[in-house]
Amino acid sequence: MARSKSIFRCNECGGVAPKWVGQCPECGAWNTLEESVETPAPGAVQRGGGWAGQTAVRLLNEVEEAEEPRTPVGMAEMDRVLGGGLVRGSTVLIGGDPGIGKSTLLLQVMARLHEQHPTLYITGEESLEQVALRARRLGLPDIKLALLAETCVERILETAARDRPAVIVIDSIQTVFTELLQSAPGAVAQVRESTARLVRFAKQTGTALFLVGHVTKEGHLAGPRVLEHMVDTVLYFESDAASRFRLIRAVKNRFGAVNELGVFAMTDTGLKEVSNPSAIFLSRHEQPVTGSAITCVREGSRPLLLEVQALVDESHLSNPRRVTLGVDSNRLSMLLAVLHRHGGIATFGQDVFVNIVGGMRVSETGADLAILLAVLSSFRDRPLPADTVSFGEVGLAGEIRPVPAGEERLREAAKHGFRRALVAHANAPRKKRIGDMEIIPVRQLAEVLDAAF
Repeated sequence: MARSKSIFRCNECGGVAPKWVGQCPECGAWNTLEESVETPAPGAVQRGGGWAGQTAVRLLNEVEEAEEPRTPVGMAEMDRVLGGGLVRGSTVLIGGDPGIGKSTLLLQVMARLHEQHPTLYITGEESLEQVALRARRLGLPDIKLALLAETCVERILETAARDRPAVIVIDSIQTVFTELLQSAPGAVAQVRESTARLVRFAKQTGTALFLVGHVTKEGHLAGPRVLEHMVDTVLYFESDAASRFRLIRAVKNRFGAVNELGVFAMTDTGLKEVSNPSAIFLSRHEQPVTGSAITCVREGSRPLLLEVQALVDESHLSNPRRVTLGVDSNRLSMLLAVLHRHGGIATFGQDVFVNIVGGMRVSETGADLAILLAVLSSFRDRPLPADTVSFGEVGLAGEIRPVPAGEERLREAAKHGFRRALVAHANAPRKKRIGDMEIIPVRQLAEVLDAAF
């Protein structure tokens, strides 16, 4: 069989060089050459190398529907993020800040899975003694989990082919290297080639694979961007540094809904599931306070109640500040312009601060109405009724537009004891009440200002 060798390919023009140089000899671009493995001739390709499926052309309506069986991991929040459980042959990439709980979560997952399926936990950053110490701290001292301290992908695949585990954890992918390349572990070429070989093995053998990924200081997964394209599911840990709650969000999932959210609490014995996350994001004040409004957003397939806080204060600067935490600052500026144009309330001489309680980030437009109500409450120094919830998109013409899954959001609010709901007219159910909650439909911003207080 032809022997593989490394080459250096330009990211700009695709030119090839036998060794690394600072400037591409073809197009003249600087620092664009990256090491990669030269593809062998077609006659030298190993049998079974094409893991994407059969190469024969078939019509779409002739392809039989086959539902992939899912394996529950034993943690309901993790199953929710994965789309119902692990799929055979799938690859899951988990990223997050150092110390946020990636290894802790996967050790807990493997401790539950090994009772019914053969598993293999491969660590490249820690020794086996450190993994065992963590297991004792988590209250898992007696589990018979197979451990391996290895970073060479060839030896990892050799062990996996011999033991045939159903689930493998690689902690982390930045420590793994292949002997086909001369670059150091963690280099772009090493991460890309090692991941490709691991994903190919998972598809061919039906092994479920977890990959732990480092993140950069900007919060993105370290390594090439193609890394996220190669895997089936990408999960991100989200957390405030001072919070004990951990949020896991699915930003890509070929077997489930994206933006699905799982909520955990970090304790002395590991990560614990939070079955009612709306309760942790609501701060029940003893007395109504100004600048606070409750909204209901939709994260994946679940509705969540969040508290929006706003502070409007006189500005002593030539350019008043617009500071947001958890909300897009450009959207706040747009909402303040709508409030001035269609509500007659000017805030151009005020500093406006908006915060989403609990460290959550709101990207959907359903929180527009609550943001405006919180700003208006702080500006007028009048608290909103504590039993009121609101959601809806605010348009530039001052109209209140509907949002998806309105009735589901209303049921979630009624379950937590809210008695009034300000919603877009198109989101109002046929019945004016859901349980004991009164539904107040609004069409324009002027109706909101009259009904809110």
